[in-house]
Order: sequence, then C-alpha cells, then structure tokens
Amino acid sequence: MKTFLSILVLVTLFSCTKNNDTYSEYPTPEFFLNQDQTHNRWSNSIEPVISVPSGSVIEVATEEASDQQLSTSSGINDLNDLSFDPIHPLTGPVYVQNAEPGDVLKVTLHKIEMGDWGWTAIVPGFGFLADEFTDPYLKTFDFSKDKSTAKFSDNISIPLKPFPGVMGVAPATSDSLSTIPPRANGGNMDDPNIVEGTVVYFPVFVEGALFSIGDTHAAQGLGEVCGTAIEAPMKIVYEVEVIKNGRSIQEPQYETNEYYAVTGFGETIDEAAKKATRYMIDYLVDEHGLSREDAYALCSLAGDLKIAEVVDVPHMLVTMHMPKNIFTGN
Repeated sequence: MKTFLSILVLVTLFSCTKNNDTYSEYPTPEFFLNQDQTHNRWSNSIEPVISVPSGSVIEVATEEASDQQLSTSSGINDLNDLSFDPIHPLTGPVYVQNAEPGDVLKVTLHKIEMGDWGWTAIVPGFGFLADEFTDPYLKTFDFSKDKSTAKFSDNISIPLKPFPGVMGVAPATSDSLSTIPPRANGGNMDDPNIVEGTVVYFPVFVEGALFSIGDTHAAQGLGEVCGTAIEAPMKIVYEVEVIKNGRSIQEPQYETNEYYAVTGFGETIDEAAKKATRYMIDYLVDEHGLSREDAYALCSLAGDLKIAEVVDVPHMLVTMHMPKNIFTGN
C-alpha cells in the first residue's frame, strides 16, 4: 500500500510540472497566437486575427512594450531614438462568437509565463514627474536564470509578479484611439493586482467583443509613477466567456478568491475615485442586496481605494477592493 501511495504522489507531482510548455493545472489551450499577430490602437475597424466560441482557452505570446526597439544590449542612445508609434503591441483582436453590445466578457487569466529579459526606463517628457526628471534613464534585467526576482542593484531585489498592463475589448468607434490611457473598454489599466488567477470582466461594446492583450509587466508598483514597469515579453493562457443577461457594468471589474474589485478612470484622482466608489455601491446593491445607504457605509468600513496608475497624465485609474470574507452568510 505504501508503495502504491508513493507512486501515486510521484505521478501527481509529475503531472503538475512543466512538460513541453504544457501545464496540467490549467485548461489546455485550443487556440494559439504569436507576438506578430498584433496591433497598437483601439478601434472597432481592426480585423480580428481569430474567431473563437465562448468558453475557449487561448495561448498568446506578447512582445514587450517597445515592440523590439529595446533589448538587453540597449543603451541611452537607443532610448533617445525610441519611437512611440509602435508602443504597446497588443496580441489580437480575438472575435468571441455570440458576444454582443451590452454583454459582459469574462476573461480568466489562467497562466502568465515570464520571458527571459525586461527593461525599465525614464523617457523624457513622459511620467508622473516628467517636469522634474528630464534626463533619459534605462535599466535592463536578465531573467534567463531567475524568474522570481529582478536584481535592481547589489542590495535591492524586486519580487516578480507578472501581469498584463493593457487588455480590453474594442470601443464603439472606428476612430484609431491611442492605447496609452485607460478607458471604459479597459486599455492601459496598469493594475499590478491583475495577476495570474484573476478573473476580469469587460463591458462589450461591439459584436464579437474583439479582445486584445499585451504590455506585459514583470513587476510594477501601484501608480507606475516613472512611466514604465519592468517591461517584458511573456506567454499568457486565458479563457474567454460571454455573459448574457447578467449585471451590466460600465468599466472593467475583476475578482480573485479574496476580493471583488471595480475600476474607475478619470482625468483627476477625485473623478476616478468617485466613479470607483459608485461602481462598488452598484455591485453591493445588485449582488448582495444592500440598500444604497448600507452599501455606501460598507465601502467606507471595508472597501479599499487604490491608485492603480497615474502615469498617463491626466488620465488616472483608481480601483476599490471589497474583501469576500466579510460576507459570512454567503
């Protein structure tokens, strides 16, 4: 019996290890996109690269934010020549069958796998304190031997928590919109809480939703104040599901096992924070049956407002997190 149990444990452990880039702890991808199947604008006129049914699992490769303008051998001169035209290559769009305006697209981030390198920079004219930091700055990182930490200096190591900085659905316009700011469709949310295992909800504005993802970050603090995270290429496995006849949302929301979160964007912190508070009140009323007054009070007692990003001045993103463990009757 002991021998049988030992073999069973070994088989179980083996099935959860990496084998030809396949992991048993998440659904097997059915569709694959590479880092050349990209765009870097938001528009409902961009043709989808693939059409999939609701419930599909997709594996995508993403390029780092400069779209190969920078590398581990880059220096300040390369940064001075950086063009913003190809910034934010987004893998997609993915047409999700039966998605229609008014629906919600549920995106589950099953697996985020690090690439071998990354970079961070201060780009003159860009960043929260752009008027104070006017000189270019560039630091690169090698993750080929260690994908758990970034060696910032001899005595500073940063834990890596990879996540997509930009993801979203197409807006209801054929205009070519920049990917730089956050928007109602998602966009450049730069929220380091949206990591592997997170479920993100997007309002659908066009037929097929047209979902895209990219601008992957190896590590970033809330705010991304200097203008960049550790920008790095990655591989992401995600699942898309169309939710019909459910609760409507105006901007992206997300959840983990520990909390439910809403996002609000605006051109001031005040505007974004007020929107996030209102969206959380709506959630508590719709999903937990609270009165608006009780929901407002609960936001004050248990909700956590967080500044997700301020770098895209004047565009700000604020979130509110509500812990799930306070709802003991559910």
